[in-house]
Amino acid sequence: MRALTLLLLLALAGCQSARYDIATPEPGEQDWAPTLVQGDKAQGEDGSLYAKPSMLTLFQDRRAYRVGDILTIVLNEQTQSSKKADTSLDKSSSVGLAAPQLGNKELGDLSATLDGKRAFAGGASASQQNSLSGYITVTVAKVLANGVLAVRGEKWIRLNQGDEFLRLRGLVRVDDIDGQNRISSQRVANAQITYAGRGSLAEANQPGWLTRFFQSPLFPF
Repeated sequence: MRALTLLLLLALAGCQSARYDIATPEPGEQDWAPTLVQGDKAQGEDGSLYAKPSMLTLFQDRRAYRVGDILTIVLNEQTQSSKKADTSLDKSSSVGLAAPQLGNKELGDLSATLDGKRAFAGGASASQQNSLSGYITVTVAKVLANGVLAVRGEKWIRLNQGDEFLRLRGLVRVDDIDGQNRISSQRVANAQITYAGRGSLAEANQPGWLTRFFQSPLFPF
C-alpha cells in the first residue's frame, strides 16, 4: 500500500512538472530569423542609374522603411505595480432574560444571559518592479498597407555557464524612427519582448520537480 501511494505521488509530481517543461529555444528559429532580401543587386531601368530598391534620399536621414532593412530598438522598459487590501469585520450581540416570578417568590436560578461575538480581519499586499535596458537590432519583416513596419529579431550571448538571449517583435511607425535609425521600445506597438537564458545558471534558478509538486495547487495540505 505504501509503495502504491509513493508511485501515485511520483506520477502526480510528473504531471505537475510537465507544466514547466518549456521547449528549449535555439538561435535562428524561423519565427525569429532575420528577413533577408533575395536577388541580385538592384539595377536601374532603361539604362538609368536610378534604382528604386536602393533609393537614397537627399532630404532626410537614412531610416528603415523597407523589408529587410535594419532597425535598432532602444530598450528602456520599466514597470512598477503595487496593491494593498485590508478587510475588517466585527459583530457582537447580547441577550438577557430576567428571573421569572411566581407570586411573591422570585426564581433567581432561572435567569439567563447570552452573549455572542464574531470578528474577522484580513489583509494582503503585493508589489512588483521590473526594469530592462539595452539595445537590440532587428530587421523589417513586413511593411503593412498603411506604412507601419512589422519588425522582429533576436540577440544571443554565449557565456561561460550558458547562453542568454533577447527576442523582440512588434509594430513601429517610420515617423517614430530618429535620425540615427533608432526607436524606443516604448513606441513599439504590440511588443513581445523576451529576455531569458539557458544552461547551468538558468537551471540552478529553477526549483526541482519535487519542490514544484509540494507548491502546486494539487497538493492537498
